[in-house]
Amino acid sequence: MSTSLRAPSLQTARLRLRAFEDSDADALFALQSNAYVLRYWDSLPWTERARAEQFIARCRQMESEGSGVRLAVDRVSDGAFIGWCTVPAWNPDFRSAKLGYCFDDAAWGQGYATEAGRALLGWAFDTLDLNRVQSETDTRNVGSARVLEKLGFVREGTLREDCIVDGVVSDSWVYGLLRREWRPSGD
Repeated sequence: MSTSLRAPSLQTARLRLRAFEDSDADALFALQSNAYVLRYWDSLPWTERARAEQFIARCRQMESEGSGVRLAVDRVSDGAFIGWCTVPAWNPDFRSAKLGYCFDDAAWGQGYATEAGRALLGWAFDTLDLNRVQSETDTRNVGSARVLEKLGFVREGTLREDCIVDGVVSDSWVYGLLRREWRPSGD
């Protein structure tokens, strides 16, 4: 399959989701090099700014391959970059994809991840004709689990000892959201 995708521009009450630009590299590096933000991540924090440029290039590659999209998330009130969200691993035959996100800790607890996730899922269910979206989170990451549950995801199981980062072994919860369970408004 080589249908290219175009990263959408999505607007919510408080957020703007958009394609990454080269000018996002510094803010992206600041986010992905923050050890506190990435403490439950499946890889170590970045130590080189070049990783941000590679990430942005990979965003464009995902679109051209048609395998998914990654979007920068800006707060509308001040234009600040506060994180990103993604729908990778799109499989049009199975009508499935994944959902991922990463937000700056200063933006936590304000509903931004849920708001961005809801907007991106709405686009993905409509545009990609998905039947299923899957997401995984470290079992210690209670905040992320709450975001997924607010979006309507159901915890389906545990991947035992599926990540080892810097010698630390961790488990992940697997969540699934089916089209018939999707509630765009969140009710």
